Formats: sequence, structure tokens, C-alpha cells
Amino acid sequence: MLLNALVALTIVVCLSPCSRVIDAEPPKAIVIPASGKDVGVQLRKQDLSWNDFVSCVNHLPRPNSYSPVYLPIDSTTNILFSSGTTGDPKAIPWTHLSPMRCAADSWAHCNVQAGDVFCWPTNLGWVMGPIVLYSCFLTGATLALYHGSPLGRSFGKFVQYQKLQNTVEVVVLDAGVTTLGTVPSLVKTWKNTLCMEGLDWSKIKSFASTGETSNVDDDLWLSSRAYYKPIVECCGGTELGSSYIIGSLEQPQAFGAFSSASMTTAFVILDENGVPYLNDQACIGEVGLFPRYMGATDRLLNADHEEVYFKGMPMYKGMKLRRHGDILKRTAGGYFIVQGRADDTMNLGGIKTSSVEIERVCDRADESILETAAVTAAPPIGGPEQLAIFVVLKKGYNSEPDRLKMLFSRAIQINLNPLFKVNFVKIVPEFPRTASNKLLRRVLRDQLKRDLHIHSKL
Repeated sequence: MLLNALVALTIVVCLSPCSRVIDAEPPKAIVIPASGKDVGVQLRKQDLSWNDFVSCVNHLPRPNSYSPVYLPIDSTTNILFSSGTTGDPKAIPWTHLSPMRCAADSWAHCNVQAGDVFCWPTNLGWVMGPIVLYSCFLTGATLALYHGSPLGRSFGKFVQYQKLQNTVEVVVLDAGVTTLGTVPSLVKTWKNTLCMEGLDWSKIKSFASTGETSNVDDDLWLSSRAYYKPIVECCGGTELGSSYIIGSLEQPQAFGAFSSASMTTAFVILDENGVPYLNDQACIGEVGLFPRYMGATDRLLNADHEEVYFKGMPMYKGMKLRRHGDILKRTAGGYFIVQGRADDTMNLGGIKTSSVEIERVCDRADESILETAAVTAAPPIGGPEQLAIFVVLKKGYNSEPDRLKMLFSRAIQINLNPLFKVNFVKIVPEFPRTASNKLLRRVLRDQLKRDLHIHSKL
């Protein structure tokens, strides 16, 4: 009874300012009982109890108002658009099997189940939108929706858990999220702005992260917000319906790394000649997915599926491998680290490396740096690739490109290779990104090519 009274009182107090507006209609509230069927308090005349609200449709001929439609499992449920494995936009149909794949990964790898509150800042235009939606529908978890930007403290407050007090007072109830999905650049913003300090995220059982390569320091900070709960790294694609490589709560996790292939998935790592490395060998190469993959596409609406994902891929144990486009590193300890896209690989002094490796070192080179992006391009007159570092500075900091160039070169030569050197540094206000917040290095690469072309004419 006390809980019902508190809920009803909270609704009335929160909504009552609207009634002060002249000629304004008083707002209507639907009040859900905390237990049983009876609300247990006197409602205002314009309000309804949940039972009265639901009974408003009792007079309708329910058996005739809705009939299920039975369709084959390969029928389309929704269509998503993604640049994905190649740079060209593709219309990707999801079948009835795709939602099952979403829910299976969430349940098996993140332990999302009935009674949990699942939140992931996203939208339905990005693959994470339908993934989190289908996952909640099929596991029985509650989907937490926040209207507004997730960059500030108000989102963190929405995530937190706050108990009702035992006295009759107005209490704002927060969502009490148990599984929180993130994007690395979002975490970096929370950490650098200190906007989440003092919030109670103790209900969180685990985090999940996707969209970009994670930063180990940022992951440590995020985990500490919830008493060092694990972070499940996820990496997949719109055309796959979910992740091909992921973390698992059944295995020890390492920040910024993946511990296994996702359920029902297998892959190999290919060398420069398309030959798979041994499964226990520490290596770096392009990933090749096994062709049988629960929930993955078998067609595209505006492109040749076979040409995009299979043409030119090698055979392995009688199977034509499926292209995905990621460069994957397997460590000596058996963990995996995504090194970026295959088209983000660069050749410096005859040695192949990835943008991500360069950026990890440069991000730590100076306290003024928020994030970096590494790209290369050959000069218009030919010659070896030139390495450029684009830089976004933290708010309130200033620095000079020449100073950063010296710091970056020294850090790269000490931590990666003494033969590598930085040719250009450019400070920019922000990086170009996709709707899903992925860094568009190809846009920066095109900008570098234009700058090199202009420089060659001077």
C-alpha cells in the first residue's frame, strides 16, 4: 500500500505544474499497481488504473481483430542499410532467423534474461537497434529507452538504480539497468568530462561494447563504475545479424579483447597468401568466416551477395570462406584484438601495420589528446606511403602540430618500430563518423591525398 501511494504521489507531483497553465487540460496518468490488481489509492478523476486502461478494449471482437500470419523462416522482417565489408552502401534484409541470432548472442554471451534491464544507446538505423530490441523481446528482459543524448549526466542518472525510501516523499525512480551497452568513443567522453561521478551503477551485472576498437584505459574506467564488472566486447556486422567474435562470461575477460568466436560461429585468420594460420598460433591477418552462420544474410537487395562476400576468398576444408574485411590479431594468450578494417592496413617502410596500432600509441603520447586517427597515402609523384596523424584535442587544451609530430614519432619508434616516422599532423575539431559512430578513415585518407597534391605543387 505504501509503495502504491508513493508511486501515485510521485506521478501527481511531477505532473501537477502543467495544471497551472490557464485552460490547460490536466495530464492523464496510467497507474500500475505494485502488486495484485488493486492500485490501493484514490486516483484523480482523469487518471486510470492499469486494469481499467486494459479493459477499455474488452468490448472489441478480439479473435477477429488480429490473426497471425505464418511465413517461411527466410521471409524478411526488416531491412538495414550498411557500408559493411566493402565501402559501398548495401540494403541488407533480415529474415526471421536474424532475431533469433540476436537473442541467442545476448543470452549466451551477455547473460541477458527475464528480469534484466537492457540498455544500449542506439537507433533503429544502426544494427544495434534491432539487436537490442529483438534480444529483449525474445529473452523476456526489459528494454530501457532513453530520450535524449547519452553524452551527459542525465543519461547516467537514467541508468542508475535508486531505492524508494520508507517515508512518504516524492522519489524519482531510475531505470536500474543491469546490462549496459556502449560505444568506445562514448565511454571516452564520459571519462574525460567526469559527468558520471557519484552515480550508483551497482545494479549493472555486465557491460557490452561494439562499434569501434576499445581503449584499455577507458575500459578499466568504465568497469570501475560498477565495482569492476566485466565488459563483453562484440564485433560483427549488419549482414551477420550479430557478432562473429565476442567475449563470454564463462571465460576470463581481458579489457579491449575478445575471448572466443560467438556461438555457432567459426573462423580462420589468413596470411597474405590466403593461407590460414594454425588455430593456436599467435598471428595477424584478415579473418575468413565459415560460410554456415546462423542468422547471416544469403542475399542483398542492391548488390550481388556472392560477389560481395565470397568472390576471391580461399577454400578451407572443402568450404568457401566468407569475407568480412576485419584484420584480426590472435595473441599468445589466445585472445583476439580487432586491428581495424582490411582497407585500414598501412605499409610503412615495407612493414605492414594497422591504423589501430598506431592510434593506441599516439592516444597516450600527450595529456592534451582526446583521440587520434592514423592514415597513409602515397605522394602524387610516387614513393613510399606518408603517415599522417589527425588529432582531436581535449576541451580547453592547445597544442602545435610540430610538437605533436615529434611526440608521436618518438612514441611510435619506442613502442612499435624505430623505422616508423610521422610525416604530417593535423589538428581537427572532430572526426567524420558514420551514423553508428564508426570512424571514417577513408574520408581522412581522401583529405590527406588532397593535401599532398596541394603540397606537391608548392
